Amino acid sequence: MRTYLDCYPCFVRQALSAARMAGADDGVQRRVVLGVLDLLRALPDGATPPEVAYRVHALVRAEAGHGDPYAAVKESTTRAALALLPRLTELVASSADPFATAVRVSIAGNVIDFGVGEEVPDLWATVERVLAAPLDTRDLELLRGALDGADHVLFLADNAGETVFDRVLVETLATTHAVPVRYAVKGGPVLNDATRDDAAAAGLPGCATVVDTGSDAPGTTPDLCSPEFRACYEAAPVVVAKGQANYETLSEAGPRVFCLLQVKCPVIARDVGVPVGSVVVRQSGPR
Repeated sequence: MRTYLDCYPCFVRQALSAARMAGADDGVQRRVVLGVLDLLRALPDGATPPEVAYRVHALVRAEAGHGDPYAAVKESTTRAALALLPRLTELVASSADPFATAVRVSIAGNVIDFGVGEEVPDLWATVERVLAAPLDTRDLELLRGALDGADHVLFLADNAGETVFDRVLVETLATTHAVPVRYAVKGGPVLNDATRDDAAAAGLPGCATVVDTGSDAPGTTPDLCSPEFRACYEAAPVVVAKGQANYETLSEAGPRVFCLLQVKCPVIARDVGVPVGSVVVRQSGPR
């Protein structure tokens, strides 16, 4: 997905928010904002929003002198999600369709996104909303069928805390499809995206093989990833891609990729063709 002009103010807001989370003073915050504006002026044609965000947040970390401005919120959202884990697990176990319910639970976790705002809505209320939300089941059933014939699945994580909701889906796949999962996190901090430490805090190593992209870029842009991860990505018969940034980078990555997300901004809503707030399972377009 290309970068729209509407994305520009969002990049500035993200950068300022991250600088403040890092404890930067007013002078550093000003340098960050001006640096982002310079970056946007020089933006090459065809850059995706995650590729731009990669540069923006690298600039913030360098100016603020902080390796992970979102460390505290990642820890707190993971703790909050873990407190709900028994209820989430029971919700899926008691469902008439555990797979479909676990997919919705995983999507509910996508509300933990500091790329679109600084507040996380009530998590259990979000679960209830997502369970009741309309969902085009065509692509959900395509995903179910693709998993039936897969020897493994590559699951591209999005945010810390959301990882706990993903864990529910990963554990469910072991029962509904007997399919092993490789759970891919970022190779370094960016926004509140999950890293290996965040996956470990959520308990993912107990139910999946955790790998990392070798990159600290949002979303999944293979050219920015390590050769080891690119080989892992190319070998996967099914790829589950969580969140808006993975949609932005992989919406045209071919039919083996399935994007799971909540639509949280008008730009994504326009591109997907659904209202803001929608719950989406979308098979990627032709590659």
